[in-house]
Amino acid sequence: MPVHDWTRVDDGVFHDFHLAWIAELRRVLNGGLLPAGLYALAEQVTGGGNPDVLALHEPTPDGSPPPLAWETGNAGLLTAEPRTRVIARADRESYTARQRRMVIRHTSGNRIVAMIEIVSAGNKGGAHAWRTLVDKTLAALSRGIHLLILDLHPPTPRDPNGIHAAVWEVLAGESYHLPADADRTVVAYSAGPVKVAYMEPVAVGQPLPPMPLFLTADGIGHVEVPLEATYQAAYSGVPRLYRTVLESAT
Repeated sequence: MPVHDWTRVDDGVFHDFHLAWIAELRRVLNGGLLPAGLYALAEQVTGGGNPDVLALHEPTPDGSPPPLAWETGNAGLLTAEPRTRVIARADRESYTARQRRMVIRHTSGNRIVAMIEIVSAGNKGGAHAWRTLVDKTLAALSRGIHLLILDLHPPTPRDPNGIHAAVWEVLAGESYHLPADADRTVVAYSAGPVKVAYMEPVAVGQPLPPMPLFLTADGIGHVEVPLEATYQAAYSGVPRLYRTVLESAT
């Protein structure tokens, strides 16, 4: 099933789909995709520019966090570099309303290790909302939190080249331009010692590719999230009235 043009229906319809997609992602992640010791919860993050990452590992006597078995052995994780249409590495470290996202936590201290963000039309609806999203993205990466961002909305004057361009300009000091044949974006960020972006531009009418979700502190170990299957499962619950409108455009 292809990506749909969600601008053809009211924002509330996408909001309903958004909630269903989050639920499907949570079900798949907790159903065996995540290694033991990690779990996914749908959370609401409010307030300033930083995610809540205060619940860290219990410190060892020397003050460093204890190693985790699934991190040190990469048990059940993929370690080969993902293959996406765009791969970019940051060569420098100069970066400085309520938003639903999927948060992956570790059970030891419940520290956040990764987030899945589904961008809504409201995130692009005004300069403040857009700046808040970009700032929270940069704050998460600066704290070593891996990200998978799913943006199925077309660019606006605030993001003419999508979410990745706005993030990467600050993070790496490099510009990025969306290709002419695809103006939606799915992008995975590894927040290891070197920040790396794995991006797939997507067009309306195309299936969603599987995307990596990084989980280890070294920024290598990851799982592949089945975006297309979870998208389809969530979409099946959209009322027939709106599916008819959406499918007439694909």
